[in-house]
Amino acid sequence: MKQTFKLLVSLIFFVFFTITAAKAQNYANVKVDELSDAQILQMIKKAESIGYSEAQMEQMAAAQGMKADEIQKLKLRVEKVRKQGTTSAVQSDSKPVSTGREISESTDGGEIDNEKKEADEEIGPKIFGAELFRNGSITFEPNLRIATPKGYVIGPDDRLLIDLNGDNEASYNLQVSPDGVILLQYVGRISVAGLTIEQATSKIRSALSSTYPSLRSGRTTVAVNLGNIRSIKIIMTGQVVKPGTYTLSSLSTVYNALYASGGPAQNGSFRNIQLIRNNKVVANIDVYDFLLKGIQQGNIRLQDQDVINVPVYEKRVEITGEVKRSALFEVAKNESLQDVINFAGGFTTQAYTAKIKAFQNTAIDRKIADISSSEFTTYSPKNGDKYVVEAILDRFANRVEIIGAVFRPGVYELDKGLTLRGLINKSDGLTEDAFLNRGYINRLNPDNTQSLISFDVAKVIAGTQADIPLQREDKVTISSLFDLRDEYKVTIQGEVRAPGTFDYADNMTLESMIQLAGGFKEGATPNRIEISRRVKNSDARSASARTAEVFVVNVDRNLNLSDNAFILQPFDIVAVRNAEGYTVQKQVKLEGEVLYPGTYTISQKDERISQLIKRAGGLTPSAYPDGASLKRAGAEKVNPEDKNAINNKEEEDKKYLNLKRAQEVGVKDTVKAEVEQKLIESDLVGINLVAILKDTLSKFDLIVEDGDVIRIPRTLQTVKVTGEVLNPNSIVYLPGKSLKQYISGAGGYTDNARKNGTYIKYANGSAAAVSKFLFFNNYPVVKPGAEILVPKRAERERMTAQSWIGIGTAVASLGAIIVSLLR
Repeated sequence: MKQTFKLLVSLIFFVFFTITAAKAQNYANVKVDELSDAQILQMIKKAESIGYSEAQMEQMAAAQGMKADEIQKLKLRVEKVRKQGTTSAVQSDSKPVSTGREISESTDGGEIDNEKKEADEEIGPKIFGAELFRNGSITFEPNLRIATPKGYVIGPDDRLLIDLNGDNEASYNLQVSPDGVILLQYVGRISVAGLTIEQATSKIRSALSSTYPSLRSGRTTVAVNLGNIRSIKIIMTGQVVKPGTYTLSSLSTVYNALYASGGPAQNGSFRNIQLIRNNKVVANIDVYDFLLKGIQQGNIRLQDQDVINVPVYEKRVEITGEVKRSALFEVAKNESLQDVINFAGGFTTQAYTAKIKAFQNTAIDRKIADISSSEFTTYSPKNGDKYVVEAILDRFANRVEIIGAVFRPGVYELDKGLTLRGLINKSDGLTEDAFLNRGYINRLNPDNTQSLISFDVAKVIAGTQADIPLQREDKVTISSLFDLRDEYKVTIQGEVRAPGTFDYADNMTLESMIQLAGGFKEGATPNRIEISRRVKNSDARSASARTAEVFVVNVDRNLNLSDNAFILQPFDIVAVRNAEGYTVQKQVKLEGEVLYPGTYTISQKDERISQLIKRAGGLTPSAYPDGASLKRAGAEKVNPEDKNAINNKEEEDKKYLNLKRAQEVGVKDTVKAEVEQKLIESDLVGINLVAILKDTLSKFDLIVEDGDVIRIPRTLQTVKVTGEVLNPNSIVYLPGKSLKQYISGAGGYTDNARKNGTYIKYANGSAAAVSKFLFFNNYPVVKPGAEILVPKRAERERMTAQSWIGIGTAVASLGAIIVSLLR
């Protein structure tokens, strides 16, 4: 669909330039906004049978001078028409283009074709007023529900309603005969054709006075109204879109007839439309009165057999550029260029009004003329003139600018004799942080290159240096002290409540810095606070050159003022240490089969597992010490904010490497992806609780750490078998039963099992794998609660024909080398 739309746009470009080739030589002046939807539709229809790429069409458009923004506008217009669903109507040859103004009264069978032709001809500059009679929202339909106008002229087939009221009451409904008379009871025939309603009423009153004498005294009144609205026929001739004979309401006016016929055609006049009645011109209609002022002057009511003639225009000019309404305008006699400007709505705010360029046609060629503003009211436009109103220059005639360390930076008016000091005073003077040693003026040379003029700010202000006269577009820059140096900062870290980096201030003391950081933490010590300072004059050639100057300072814990306060300097780094011997409580959790499970606080640094179990009352009778486990999450997981904790990231990295290494040797897709994740995230430490309780303080008796979780389970009764076995499940533990027997209990190995990679994970977190000695396998002992895992055998890629050819080539080459060596 998108490619079809692009092709359609390309075809439209081709047709657009083909149609306008005979009418315009400079496509830079083509305005897409001036094209109607009907014209866009006609271009789409003509483009159906032509095949050009979008790039070719855009190149053609650019070569003809069409602006890039106008090309983009045309694309958007086509897309809009396409979304409205009108494109399909144009692409179908069996359906005519509908404008919403089909007139059933017209007798011209070629209306649709004429309108298509008219749309084709109007591609180019928009004729002012052409849309008036082709706008479906403006119909000029007469109001048929109003009182009978007094000036309405009665004709054949009109029906008159005559009502008598007063002493005598009667009603008559009479139709005007073809010869223009009515037959009134008790009165006889009365001729009313050609009379207005007002005249007919007077005549009928006089005729009835003999029958109803009270009409003379006024005791009886008579009212005459129309009972129906008859139809009349009018003829549209000349330069109209759809000439012919039209049947309209007798209340219709000239504008109703013009709308029914589509209005003036391409060469029709809008300023001198003639209404001909009985072979005489009875009115001349100037549509511009309605378009520009809303006055329907000359829009008189039509009569039967009236002729409306639209002659060709006499003088038409075009005005484009910086006017509010660009179009082709028809100029009447005695109208000047100023009238044309008024027709266009006047100049825009960006218009260059001093002169207008006029492109004129002579008998031989074309010429250009510059018309000054003083000639606008006296210049008489000529037929075919084209006026271009250019935009003003994007530059200032009297602008200067000052930026930097002044109170009101910005642009200012260049007064006569304005100097540098005067501009500084205009901007309310220098700020306190102004750099007074140097400023500069960026000035444009006559050839628009730039030059730089430096000056001493302090001397210019004091008057000891000659003031500098300013010129147009001068840009004065006065820097701030802060613009010319690094932003001064100080940093504090360690045992304060809000460590971080702060702005430096003169005479900032160490105590003030600690207060800015929220004061000491509970565990901080006011002694041995270390301040590191940058070294500015270090000996770069010395191998032992100092890289920083370090001060160790003691302060009052309550931050009291003192005379010997330490003054900080920019970029100092303050480090506050922990107090000696200050330790936050650390806790261990004990779960399972102990008499008093729960959370215990470590009472000394070298407290061991055996001592912790003793504090918990020892093991219960149902405890299974062989399955006891220790979960140690690592210091960064227990207390991420503890800066003194040892980072266990290296241990996690080792786990990743071990898993990767296992995969490389064949452990691919072990059981499931979840198993790999468990292997990585496992925090269990294999302990031997039986040995710990048997020999306390031995190497098996580990020192507990903060966050440790020790779990002693009940006596376990099952062994879990998972991985590449036929029926993974849990099997009842029996003493003396071997690993192979448990695997047989799970259905045995699958075809993808890697038998020599089988291993056991014990309840305490330790693991043991199947080992091999000579030709014999050594299977580890199975204990209660253990899990037997059988990994999957690594996938092997099949040898392709190319691989076999490569191996054969390599073997042949190797054989040739051996033969050559033996010779």
